[in-house]
Formats: sequence, structure tokens, C-alpha cells
Amino acid sequence: MNKPRDIPELYLNRELGQLAFNRRVLAQAENRATPLLERLRFLCIVSSNLDEFFEIRVSGLKAEIEAGSPAIGPERMRADQVFRQVAKEAHELVAAQYQLLNQEILPGLVNEGIRFLRRADFTPAQAEWIKAYFLREVMPVLTPIGLDPAHPFPRVLNKSLNFAVELEGKDAFGRNSGIAIVQAPRVLPRVIRLPREISEVEYDFVFLSSILHAHVGELFAGMKVVDCYQFRVTRNSELFVDEEEVKDLRTALRGELPHRQFGDEVRLEVAANCSPQISDFLLAQCNLGQDDLYRVDGPVNLVRLINVPDRVERPDLKFAAFRPGLPAQLERPGDLFSAIRDGDILLYHPFQSFQPVIAFLEQAARDPAVAAIKMTVYRTGAESELMEILIGAARSGKEVTVVLELLARFDEEANINWAQRLEEVGAHVVYGVVGHKTHAKMLMVVRREEERLKRYVHLSTGNYHPRTTKLYTDFGLFTCNEEIGADVNDIFIQLTGLGRATKLKHLWQSPFTFHKQILRAIQNETEHAKNGGKGRIIAKMNALLEPETIAALYEASKAGVEIDLILRGVCALKPGIPGVSENIRVRSIVGRFLEHSRVFYFHNGGAEDVYLSSADWMDRNFFRRVEVCFPVLDPKLKKRAINEGLRPYLEDNSQAWEMDPEGHYHPKPPRRGKPVAAQDALIEMLARGPSA
Repeated sequence: MNKPRDIPELYLNRELGQLAFNRRVLAQAENRATPLLERLRFLCIVSSNLDEFFEIRVSGLKAEIEAGSPAIGPERMRADQVFRQVAKEAHELVAAQYQLLNQEILPGLVNEGIRFLRRADFTPAQAEWIKAYFLREVMPVLTPIGLDPAHPFPRVLNKSLNFAVELEGKDAFGRNSGIAIVQAPRVLPRVIRLPREISEVEYDFVFLSSILHAHVGELFAGMKVVDCYQFRVTRNSELFVDEEEVKDLRTALRGELPHRQFGDEVRLEVAANCSPQISDFLLAQCNLGQDDLYRVDGPVNLVRLINVPDRVERPDLKFAAFRPGLPAQLERPGDLFSAIRDGDILLYHPFQSFQPVIAFLEQAARDPAVAAIKMTVYRTGAESELMEILIGAARSGKEVTVVLELLARFDEEANINWAQRLEEVGAHVVYGVVGHKTHAKMLMVVRREEERLKRYVHLSTGNYHPRTTKLYTDFGLFTCNEEIGADVNDIFIQLTGLGRATKLKHLWQSPFTFHKQILRAIQNETEHAKNGGKGRIIAKMNALLEPETIAALYEASKAGVEIDLILRGVCALKPGIPGVSENIRVRSIVGRFLEHSRVFYFHNGGAEDVYLSSADWMDRNFFRRVEVCFPVLDPKLKKRAINEGLRPYLEDNSQAWEMDPEGHYHPKPPRRGKPVAAQDALIEMLARGPSA
């Protein structure tokens, strides 16, 4: 009899799972109960997600097709098979996006006094202002390129806005190529608000594309513009740096970053009115086929609309604001070191404030008793209060060590810049371990107290990024537990020095013990169930893909272990299959905040072990990254982690989607009684109330 690991039918494809997740995000935009400006934001989030999907996942599929790679996933699908399904699903998803934009969201905004004007809608005063704006702000930075033997088709930047202009007539040199390309520089805003004095409603916006369409003829004096079509090219954005060959990773990466803008083409987006001749011409120039062409009825880059809700002062069209709360230990301002000595502190963002983490680092930076600060940084953004505090601490003479991951995708440039600034003030900066991204979230402060050194630690499921802590759900734990502090210290020594991995007391660490410990914990529940006891697993994470872990969950289910999986994104496991996974339930929560926390519960004969982690159950997290999974030891905090990090999501009947045995998600039908939305319930439970 075949084991689950060897049965392809028991596994789902990753790329198709990612598209299914984006379909669930789009459902938030489709939901008329979602505030109107938030519906627009969700629509933009789908586009942003799709951009990265094409840049990374689709580009990878194309590379596999070109190389003739065999089927390698547990579901045993070839790359060409996956690509055909991906193309079909992606085209349907994009069509649904623009249909929603044009039929519901834009008309709804018009009814609220928020318009996006088309050229045909310009009043004489608006047309005059727009022409002046074009001549003053736009035309001076445009470089039209007429195509001829001396001017071949330009290598347009990744995801940039471009225009293909059809022309008639001859130019000053007698040339008549019939077509020109105009690239819109990224310094130009894509959405411009018109002055209130020439607006007929409170908010009149105009797209840069509409302004260019209206006045593109100014760029081609004496020639006739037959038509003008906007288009956008998405490129392979993976960076190729051989970490084992380069002598200086930062220098090599800095040299590689510019090439991201000019990787191989993977997708072409054109306006719906683009003529077949022009779209075929553009496809040929990009070496793409018809499956790679996306015709859209509106702006080719909806991501550029994502900031519009922030520019519109209409609280009634947005989610209700709230003030993040604080745990009882931190309600009164005071010495954070003393508060942590009194007991571990658990924070659940964004329902509770991230400010204590900033305050902890600030206090450490100015405290003369603090001897050293060590921190891992994966994503922190181009501007970061935390990084500025670290720079100040190093400048004041403290021993500051930062393990900074240069290969954090799409944050490489920001991290390179932080590395340089930290080194300039004397901080120790290391880039982790060759071949393993450092994805663990750890902050350790070493403080001299009563003639001895004491470690204070903050461990987190999410990045030290103050902006995303307001948008992502994540747990953070403060502790001065000596054994956990020793574990964290050992990991920092691994990352900065050389030597074999030491045995840790409490932390599970990738790539050494995390996978083994997860399998051991699942097997332990399996044995409890086989012996007539209770087997229970609840796991919340972003993705579940690693085949051996899935096979272990199938075996646990067959033994009678009750398993609930709360998965925001991709899940390769199929629940509810008789004889295999009838005791497994899979649900996905998609709401106002991005579900990012990883919480693992194992009943363990009544001990109820709870772990928090930076890692999903994926091959890369288990084997190709440095990750930590840490226990919640304090009984009260363990109860909090269950009651806040798991139970509300299992009770959700408003934002939950449940997976069927075929891998399809369906909205959780509300039963009789009060509707429950996990994130709303957590705001009510943990926040301080409405924003002042």
C-alpha cells in the first residue's frame, strides 16, 4: 500500500493555490459590506500580489518549461501543465477585477463625490489646467522614442507605464516609422488630484495616462497621432547571486539589483482598446505568446491606486479606526526591564501596540547598564525608527550586532543602505549564513545587573517593521527566562561566528531541529490517539507545503487525531478525504489585516503545548532558512495565545473560507446566532477603543 507521501492525488499545486488565495482577497473587494474605499484598496492588493506572482512564480515556471524540467512537486504536475492552468485562472481573475472596478467601485465612488475623470469628462477649465500641468510637469521629463533602425524597441523597465503611439506623416528628417514608444518616468505621479476650485465634486482625480493620451501629440510636432495605447511589461525579478562564489555579498548584490528592472519578460498588459496589430507587435518584441497577454479595461497598473484611500478624508468609507491596546503589565509607563523581570509579556499586533518594542530598544540604547544589543533584521523598510535607534546606540559606544538579511526579496536595496549606515558608526553587521536566509525575528539586550550580565529577549512571528505591524497580525514575546536567553545567544553566535550547532533547551531552530520537532509533535499526538487518548492539533500559519509534514498529518488523521489548520494562503493538503484526512479541517481567514502569525498547538496529553514561530511549514522554512519556533511557557500567556491566536479564527463565520476535499474554498456559511469575525472580535477584546 502506497504511503500518502507517494500519492500525487493527495497534494495540491502551489501556484494554483496562490491564485486561489488572491481570489479570496478579491472577494473582500466584492463584498458590499466592506467600506467602499477599502474595497478599492483590496482590489489594488490583488494587483500587487499578482505582480509578485508573475515576477517570481510564473517566471520560475517559464524557466522550468524552457529547461524541460520533469515534474518535481508532490502533485507531479509538469511546469507546462501548471502554466496553462495558471494562465486560465489569472485571466479570469484579472477580468473579474476590472469588471468590479468599472461596474461597482468607480460608480460607487462617483456617488460619494470621488471621481476619476476621463478625457471626455474634462470641463473647459479642467482641460486648460491639465494642459498646463502636462506642459509644466510632464512633457519636460518625457523621452519619446520613434522606432527605426537607429532606435530599436527600448527595453522598458519592469512594471513601468508605457505608451505605444501610432503615427502618420514624416518627421523633420523625413522618417516615417509609424510607431513610437513613450515611457512615463517613475518620478511622475500616476493619479493627480485636480484643484478644488475647478472640481465639480470634493475629489476629482485624473490618471496620468489620461493626461498623456490627451496631449501626446505635443511630442510629435507636425505628425498625426492615429492612436495611443498604454501598456506594461512584467519581468522576472529573481536575483541571481552565487553566494558561494562571491567574496563580498553586499557589493555583488548592489551590482545585481539594477538588472531586476530588465529581466526576461513574463507578462504584457495592454489597454482593452489596443489594436491587435499593436498588441501582436508588442508580444513579438517581448518574446511572449497570447497566453501572456492581459487586456484590461482601465489603468494597466491598479497598484498605483492603493494610496487613494489615504488621500481621501472620508472615515465613513473606511474601516473604523481604533487605538491599539496594551497588556496590563504595560498600562503604566515605567521601566520595561523591571516589567519583564516581573513576568513574560505577550503582545498581539495590530490589536495591541508595537510601541513597547520601540520603547524597549530606546531604553536599552540609552541605559548605561546595557552592554550589548543584538538583533536580526529581515524587512524593516527604507525608513525605520528601530534602525535609527540602533545607529544611535552604536554611535554612543554600545556593542551593537545586527544580523541583516541582504537577500530579503524586494527589500534588498533598503537593507544594503542600512548595512552601510550601521557599519559607518561601528556596529557589527553580518549577513547571515551562505545558502540560508536569516528569517528568524530576535532581539536580545544584555544588561549588567548586580555584578552579573542578564539577557532580555524579544521574539516575534513578524518583522521589525513599524508600518506592517499596523497591517499584519503577529505575536511578540518579551522574556528574561535564562534558558531561552541562552538559546537565543547560541543562535546569534552561530550566525556571527563559526562552529557546530549546539543543543537548544527550548527553541526549535531551522535548518537543524524545527522540522524534526514538528514531525515529533505530530507523531506524539498520533500515538496518543492510537492508545485511546486525545489527539489534538491546531496550527495557524501562512502556508503548508512540505510533503513529509503533510504525510504526517494524514497519518495522524487516520489515527483519529482532530486537526484544524488555519492557513491564510497556500495549502497543498486536501482535507476531508475518507480514510485519509476526514479528521482534518482547513480554513482561511481573509480580512482587514493580513494574517501573518504562526501559532502551533499540540494537546500533548493535556499539557497543551503552544509554540509561536517566524516559519511556515514549507521546505524553504524548514531547510533553507534560519528560523526559530519558541514556546509560550507562562500558563496565563499560553491561555492568551490559544484564546486570541486560535479560538477566534475557529469560531469565525464571517471572514472564513473552508476548503473541500478537492482543494476548493467556500465561504463559511453563517449559522444561527451572532456573526463572528475574528479580527473584529480581537479589536473589541484587545484594543483601547475608537481612535481619538
